[in-house]
Amino acid sequence: MIRNQRSENLARLAQENWDILIIGGGINGAGVARDLAMRAAHIPGGLRIALVEKRYFSSGTSGRNSQLIHGGLRYLKYGDFGLVHEALRERATLLHIAPGLVKPLEFLIPCYGRYDRLFYGTGLTLYDALAGSHGIASHHTIGSEAASRLEPNMASEGLRGGVLFHDAAVHSARLVLENILDAEARGVCPANYVEIHQSPHGLHARDLLTGSEFGVRTRTIIDASGSWSQAAPLRLVRGSHLIYPRIQKSSQAIAHFDEAGRIIFLIPWGENDDLTLVGTTDVDHQTGADQVAISASETDYLKSIVRRLYPSFREEPITSYSSLRPLIVQSGRSATSTSREHKIWKSSDNVLHIAGGKYTTYRSMSEEAADTLMTDLAPGRNIPGETATTPLNLPEIPPTQEARVRMAVEREHARSLPDVIYTSTYWGHERRLDRQWLHPIALQMADLLGWDQAKITVEMQNLGV
Repeated sequence: MIRNQRSENLARLAQENWDILIIGGGINGAGVARDLAMRAAHIPGGLRIALVEKRYFSSGTSGRNSQLIHGGLRYLKYGDFGLVHEALRERATLLHIAPGLVKPLEFLIPCYGRYDRLFYGTGLTLYDALAGSHGIASHHTIGSEAASRLEPNMASEGLRGGVLFHDAAVHSARLVLENILDAEARGVCPANYVEIHQSPHGLHARDLLTGSEFGVRTRTIIDASGSWSQAAPLRLVRGSHLIYPRIQKSSQAIAHFDEAGRIIFLIPWGENDDLTLVGTTDVDHQTGADQVAISASETDYLKSIVRRLYPSFREEPITSYSSLRPLIVQSGRSATSTSREHKIWKSSDNVLHIAGGKYTTYRSMSEEAADTLMTDLAPGRNIPGETATTPLNLPEIPPTQEARVRMAVEREHARSLPDVIYTSTYWGHERRLDRQWLHPIALQMADLLGWDQAKITVEMQNLGV
């Protein structure tokens, strides 16, 4: 068995008096934890910071998105120029501080309408201008023959050419984990599978793995719980994706605009880029935040896009995933057109709330939240954030499955099979679940974590194998 770092962190959580308790282990909670940990080094005595997540870190929205760091080309249509400019600036920052996780990716927009190249080219001219010195490469248009050479299996009837532009790809769950682990190395105490609730006697925490409960003492709370936050009216919009065997022949991603003007991406994916990630949808979510799954209509819609673009492609999806985007409510806007602007505010009970926003702009949002807190935590001191210029210390990913599982459990606090195969790695999204490859992982985790046979059986049954 390994050293139980989680148990040690839970003991600290119960025993120490905290300056800041961050609730939420997605990208916003992870980002603000790292930012505050770096500033704490400049405060005499530092800051005592804890972070709790009721599931595994990055197991919700932050790990199940379109795996892109992008400016948001479609937001130009709604006049969100400030948001696009900020996102493009942050794209450049993340390419600098996390080059092992955030990488440039070229996109092809296939053009079938007479004026499509002019229309999309004009939009991308503005996109390039908003990027300014932060741009990756300027867009350019190509003719039908060049587009067909790039993608020989793409529907050729009516194809008039295409437009090529750049954004960036990311392993979104790993970026969350690396922010949390960087913060932990700087003194933050992270604990997963911990639920916080308020009682007349103060804050109480419940360990969801053991059922034990204990009190927590903190000066300040940061609510970064995303879709689970009750602090403001949120519009929960579901985004779903299908994962296919590799569809496109070229190294480019495909950006397709449907009849309603919605953009759907076909993104090279998987450890060897041998898969294609297709998404995303924008559907108002009516059930609870804990019950998120792709619907039949979403599946049919995404399949229809694939058939339209690649009529000879006959493969079925391998799997799918869905997540929720917690958007600030805006009357009169559809799920697609609702702005991705964020909101940060303090409530009367000394809680700082972070709501809305884009994954791409998490770092600047976290910096803004930390700026707000520092006026109270370090009055009279000007301690700016350092995350824009301080690279994440990214580890080498082990080449073998056994070493990778050990890394997930020992370093990344993984405590269940889904933690390993859906978040620390994306193995569960990249292949069909099968006892043959899952059972050895379960046996290794049992050895590392002290599981008995009953626990192994439950873990396998929870995955339906």
